[in-house]
Amino acid sequence: MEDLFIKGTAKKPTVKFDAKELQLSITGRAIPEPSDAYELYKPIFDKLNEYADYAKVNNNITLVVNFQLEYFNTHSSKIILDIFKKLENINKKGHSVLVNWLYEIDDEDSLIAGEDYQSILKLPFNMIEIPD
Repeated sequence: MEDLFIKGTAKKPTVKFDAKELQLSITGRAIPEPSDAYELYKPIFDKLNEYADYAKVNNNITLVVNFQLEYFNTHSSKIILDIFKKLENINKKGHSVLVNWLYEIDDEDSLIAGEDYQSILKLPFNMIEIPD
């Protein structure tokens, strides 16, 4: 597997996949136009498919996925849920996945969003409070 890096903008999150550490991070703001959203998130789905294939032949590994989004729009929330469903399917097949939802101490909206995702998923899911 290879690393992936997509530089964030004011409307698109930074996406980093570290193939050696098996860590995916999505950080920043996620408010792309609906017409741009598919192109933004497609490399993430491609990388998750690649990880699922890699995990089939490599036992005892865990993919750690870190979400630290300061803001995301409704369209992105749907795609984030799709990412979580993909992770859930990978996990159900016996390929370990751990999700960390990082939120700032005073960001109640992000906390609630993370708790909502956590409540509907069957995934190891950590809520992690970070200082301002």
